[in-house]
Amino acid sequence: MNLSLFLADASLYTSEFFDNATSFTFFVGCMAMMAASIFFFFEMSNVDKKWRTSLLVSGIITFIAFVHYYYMRDYYLATGDSPTAFRYVDWTLTVPLMCVEFYLITKKAGGTMGLMWKLIFASVIMLVTGYYGEAVYPGDAWLWGLFSGLAYFYIVYLVWFGEVKELAANAGGAVAEANKWLGWFVLAGWAIYPLGYMVGTGEGQWYSFLMGAMDMDVIYNIGDAINKIGFGLVIYALAVKDSAKG
Repeated sequence: MNLSLFLADASLYTSEFFDNATSFTFFVGCMAMMAASIFFFFEMSNVDKKWRTSLLVSGIITFIAFVHYYYMRDYYLATGDSPTAFRYVDWTLTVPLMCVEFYLITKKAGGTMGLMWKLIFASVIMLVTGYYGEAVYPGDAWLWGLFSGLAYFYIVYLVWFGEVKELAANAGGAVAEANKWLGWFVLAGWAIYPLGYMVGTGEGQWYSFLMGAMDMDVIYNIGDAINKIGFGLVIYALAVKDSAKG
């Protein structure tokens, strides 16, 4: 075989792979969310009753994401554009549900509906302002991103230092451990999304140097897989551990 032709073919193959990396992550995300949903729903009967609602919510989160990823991939393949509207609809449904998980695990320790609504309200503000910066007023993306970031840090505060932290510490055991791990997802896992936001809204902003270096949708897709599936796996692992003790 001619070495130059082999290298040319390899180069073409590599180029095509990276050109389709975004659609590939949509496909993997779709399959991963579907598999996670099936797993969480089927495992509900294998954990103690007090954990079943939390595991159900985890399954609902990944199922909603599966449906949206199915349509987002088709939209991306058909248009070549980022499916921004689909993604924010997905997030507006799933992120508040992720916040509900904190209420569910602290409910028996005194968690209130008021606390749940604080978390939900902050998450909605975070998403709405993010959408405005990404899709409505991209010229002021840094300002809307700042508003979104403030809402995000309020959630971080509640989980790490505020009411959620206090309730989990009082409950101890599996609840405290679950809150610790879910808190790490909020602090580190959710921090993936601002990077995608900056890549997608970089034109005209001080962080425009990020554009072209990374793909916004790949970053978002990786973030979704880590956080949505990861949230559920933390709940599942601790539910199994706690159920075994009972």
